[in-house]
Amino acid sequence: MAPYTLTYFAIKGRAGPLKILLADKEQQLKENVVSLQDWLKGDIRATCLFGQLPKFEDGDLVLYQSNAILRHLGRKHGAYGKNDCEASLIDMMNDAAQDLRLKYIKLIYQEYETGKEAFIKDLSNEFKPFENILAKSKSGFLVGDQISLADYNLFDLLLNLKVLSPSCLDSFPSLKSFVDKISARPKVKALLECENFKKLPINGNGKQ
Repeated sequence: MAPYTLTYFAIKGRAGPLKILLADKEQQLKENVVSLQDWLKGDIRATCLFGQLPKFEDGDLVLYQSNAILRHLGRKHGAYGKNDCEASLIDMMNDAAQDLRLKYIKLIYQEYETGKEAFIKDLSNEFKPFENILAKSKSGFLVGDQISLADYNLFDLLLNLKVLSPSCLDSFPSLKSFVDKISARPKVKALLECENFKKLPINGNGKQ
């Protein structure tokens, strides 16, 4: 089967969870890297449905919107729960992770100099719901007994937040265990240790 194709910038950004899921599920990924210089010319942007990247191709199916891509891959690769109830809970947890990611992105691109201290201080409030869910989880995952797209999304975000604030998980043993557990999955570990992945900046403005 032809590999999936991802068109995106040379950053982890919104493609981080997708790459981690695909690596864990042993799926090939062809990457088209777009430079900021080429993007600013406008020709590539004009071809994008919503004027933004990432763009993801699965055969004839072309998807934009990172969470739509993540859900598509979750459905295809057994990372969307075992039934409709689990899928709905996964959607809920993924939306919660996305809410926190949007706050992080706003900090990075709009308020880094003025809002970093307050953002880090408020992380404990943001982490509590996830910590409570994971503390009750027998599997160590957010929903059910197997890894889901929401786990990949939260995991990627927590890695980013640990770069921003290395001690942010110190008071959250279940979240810390969650990060350690997924980091130790052989294919995820291999991706995280891959030089090409490690050297990618998290964000497009150099702040992280």
